[in-house]
This record gives sequence, C-alpha cells and structure tokens, in this order.
Amino acid sequence: MVRITGVDLPKQKRIEIALTYIYGIGLSRSQAILHELQIDPNIRCKDLDDPMIIKLRELLDEKYQLEGDLRRFESLNIKRLGEINCFRGKRHRQGLPLRGQRTRTNGRTRRGLKKTVAGKKKAPKK
Repeated sequence: MVRITGVDLPKQKRIEIALTYIYGIGLSRSQAILHELQIDPNIRCKDLDDPMIIKLRELLDEKYQLEGDLRRFESLNIKRLGEINCFRGKRHRQGLPLRGQRTRTNGRTRRGLKKTVAGKKKAPKK
C-alpha cells in the first residue's frame, strides 16, 4: 500500500487518479507531477516500486503544500477575511454564497434544506 502525506492511495487505481485522493492535488497537477518524474500515468499503485515512491514523496514534500498544511492555510485566510470584516468574510460567517450567486431561489448547498412549504393548506379539522 502506498502512503503519501498521510493518505493511503487505493491499490487498484491508476497512479494518475490515485494522486487526486491527496488534498491539494487535482487531475491536472497529478499529470504534471507524473510528467516531471517521468512515471507512466497508466501504472497501477500496487505496481509502483520503491524508488518511484521515494521520488514522488520527495517531490511532493519540497514543491507543494498539501493536506494539513493547505487546510490550515485556507482556514487562516478565511479567518483573516472575517477579522477585517470584508464582504467575503461576512458571507463566510453567515454561511451564504460568496461570489455573487443569487440566493432567492438557489443556494441550497450553502443555505441548507428548506423546511417549510409556502402556500400549503392545512387539513380541515373534523
């Protein structure tokens, strides 16, 4: 089992896809990393040999900010926006969309489930 930056990569997946399980690495960054190290993107994780894994770990440690460090960096940025009381900081605190999306009809992801239904008639009492 390949373990990089505290994440166990799935054995059966291609290394190109498996690297995306690490927070901070998407598909394009994964492809760039493999191209830089000259590793075949179609090889499975279980077929990686030790020198390849060591090269991959070293490159990721020295060149990229991943997992816990990246999460901490993002949370500090969000905290800073709230402290300076800017628009985006206020929207983060209220749990609303930040980037100009409408919220009257959409925005359920950030606003949560709608619990009441407007215009619904109650059953008459007998």
